[in-house]
Amino acid sequence: MDQANIQAAPPQISIELADETLSLPDLNDLCDATDAAIEAGGGFGWLELPARDILERYWQGVITMPSRKLIIGRLDGVICGTAQITMPPNNNQAQAHAAQLSSIFVAPWARQYGLARMIIEHAEEVARKADFTILNLDIRETQQAAIALVESMGFVHIGTHPFYAHVGGEYVAGQYFYKLIREA
Repeated sequence: MDQANIQAAPPQISIELADETLSLPDLNDLCDATDAAIEAGGGFGWLELPARDILERYWQGVITMPSRKLIIGRLDGVICGTAQITMPPNNNQAQAHAAQLSSIFVAPWARQYGLARMIIEHAEEVARKADFTILNLDIRETQQAAIALVESMGFVHIGTHPFYAHVGGEYVAGQYFYKLIREA
């Protein structure tokens, strides 16, 4: 067989809203992707790898919480990234129009396919369908690629918190953003 005529199939990318259960293979993929993101410095708060059972319980908890929606990205069927939408509590009627977008990551091995953008776009659509008008999000200032991405998607920078995170014995600032996702 002539190796020069073999072409790689394009990767299959899908973005979806996770349902209330994760299969064991999906949970394993999600934990593996999370581990890879944490090791690369983008672990949405984790600085060190948690024990696997802690990570599994974390993701199972996210899936079962009615106030959260988990958006997952897949590359060739394997979960490789996420975002979460957190809805305000029922007693916060004054801010019932705004949801929080968080825990956005793509495992390093799945980057450069546009998955982060697609995950955020899907999260925006899910939030719109849930009647939210605003998405808020915050990002460590060290996550320059993420900041550039959300700014290119129309998120508006509204402030900086100088003591947002404590990493490696030093404080790291955080950037705060919002996006109007539908007219009020």
